[in-house]
Amino acid sequence: MTCTDASMDTLRQSGDELADAVVATLFERGEVGTFNTLMRYVSTAGAPLPDGLPDVAREYLRATAVPPAWVDWGEMEKARLFFIDNNVHISTALSFASMPACYVVPHVAKLLSATHGLDYPSRRMAETGQFTVYLMQPDAFEAGGKFVPAAQKVRLLHASIRHHLRREGRWDVEALGAPICQEDMIGGQMFFSLLVLDSLHRLGIHMSVEGAEAYYYAWRVVGAMLGVDQDAVPKTLEEARQFLDLYMIRHMGPSPEGAHLTRQLIDLYEEVVPGTFFDPIVSALIRYLIGDTCADWLQVPRTAWDTVVKAAPSLLGVLETIEDRSPLGAWALDRLGHLTTIFELSSLTRGRVMHYAIPEQLKKDFGVTGTVPRTRRWTPPAPTVAP
Repeated sequence: MTCTDASMDTLRQSGDELADAVVATLFERGEVGTFNTLMRYVSTAGAPLPDGLPDVAREYLRATAVPPAWVDWGEMEKARLFFIDNNVHISTALSFASMPACYVVPHVAKLLSATHGLDYPSRRMAETGQFTVYLMQPDAFEAGGKFVPAAQKVRLLHASIRHHLRREGRWDVEALGAPICQEDMIGGQMFFSLLVLDSLHRLGIHMSVEGAEAYYYAWRVVGAMLGVDQDAVPKTLEEARQFLDLYMIRHMGPSPEGAHLTRQLIDLYEEVVPGTFFDPIVSALIRYLIGDTCADWLQVPRTAWDTVVKAAPSLLGVLETIEDRSPLGAWALDRLGHLTTIFELSSLTRGRVMHYAIPEQLKKDFGVTGTVPRTRRWTPPAPTVAP
């Protein structure tokens, strides 16, 4: 697949026909509140749908209840084991690289400012972390798993945002394309997959080719469940690099919304980190993972920790050596990783489980058990030259 500005322009005009039609019908019939209330009780796959659920929603949930027929379950198991082996590092990359990368795309930062209450900035981070944890459970796609219902709700959430912004005339479609368009959905998929792998590599994490490819594959499955056009999705990491490079060249830059969201992210994690001595490490990590240019656009403060953080790969290398040479050490580090991830999610959500609901209006102040063997060490695809 070759990405060009012309092909990306086409993706900018496309949304998600299935989810968009469902949301439009729910709003036309005044059934959004009923849907949100009843769907609070549907959190696991295979659970009976509640009485009173609007017919159009019932049909949508049945149509989207199964993963794509092309899913390779062996690859999904490799991805799960890769996540278990690297969950702390992946959580770090999601929080301090993937989210700031979203903020460095001005129109995405505007969307996030409009659709996620600025008085509760942890919501987006918590939703992403919780969604990833659901995906990486052994029963993610089986009865009792939580991933499929979460994906179904997120897909409708995206459609509702498109509905609001178009109906209320608060989005310049000609200049910015459809809100949460196919290009942006694929771009987000790259942020949470390839950019995470890039960040792990920058941190010095030893990843196998098989593990990295499986992790990327799992996010392709996520994209399919979220209504992303599979004909347009990069199939390999090399194609993903081409797409992400072109996407960022087309769109990245400074914005007031991006800087504001970044400041909130930094404040949030400084609150989570005990005491104040280590607070600057949050800004330093963001700057280290996304680079000085993007960090300056987002007004990430420079701190004395900027130099200290560069030693992270050496420290993590020591921990990996312990993990590789000692079964007990491996168990202890995996357990620590699990507990750290749970602690982070609990801190972000104040102990609550996030509920993916269709917003009935947008913000009024919107302005503009094993591991994948570490063989064939993975290195990121080389940067590409945009056509």
